Amino acid sequence: MSYRIQSGDTLSGLAKRYGTSVDALMKANPEIQNKDLIYAGRSLNIPGSRDSFEPGTQGVRGGGSSGSSSGNVTAPPGGAGPGTRGPGGSPFDIAVSHLGKNAGSLKLEGSGVGADMEDWVPNNVNCANFVSACLEQAGQIKDSQHSASVMTLQANLDRDPNFKRVDLKDAKPGDVVSMKVGSGQHVVMFAGWKDGKAQFIGSNNVNSDGSQRISYSSMNYPIMSVHQYRG
Repeated sequence: MSYRIQSGDTLSGLAKRYGTSVDALMKANPEIQNKDLIYAGRSLNIPGSRDSFEPGTQGVRGGGSSGSSSGNVTAPPGGAGPGTRGPGGSPFDIAVSHLGKNAGSLKLEGSGVGADMEDWVPNNVNCANFVSACLEQAGQIKDSQHSASVMTLQANLDRDPNFKRVDLKDAKPGDVVSMKVGSGQHVVMFAGWKDGKAQFIGSNNVNSDGSQRISYSSMNYPIMSVHQYRG
């Protein structure tokens, strides 16, 4: 979530309001050098607020009642052609290999995607953290481009000449899809089409406690961008 700093705001006050910590806020906003000095009018990444849809019931794949899949998607949906690949492979295939894992558990793995994920990120906001790690493992982005913020990852891909924005109808499995969700954002990867609906894979708030799990979903939120790797 991106928040515009208001006059009188403090990091400690915002951390309390959004259920996070001053340390997490500073890590999500590396431009802040002094925890006691922030400026009104500037944007602040809030890592401790939910950046996705409301949690569904445990065991259901998808994002909840507003646009989730039926819960029976257990294999990659078809109808989209081959996915994009980087020097290290397909980010979509890498994501599928972690299907069903809780984001919190994945971050504890000592290699691969888990090792690339930032472990300080709260377990209900790992969407950009997970997508970034999959792109890193596929060799499509560098470690310096990794971000736990949807908006920062989107900006990093906009600046990368190997990525181009495309329409959803032209998306390929593994393309990065950033969405507007209420007052925040969510990012997933395109997974194909099922019954005429776009399918996505990512770290979604589907656990009963609001934490995230790697799952398929079918969402109907406004799309901000679709980035396709052309490197």
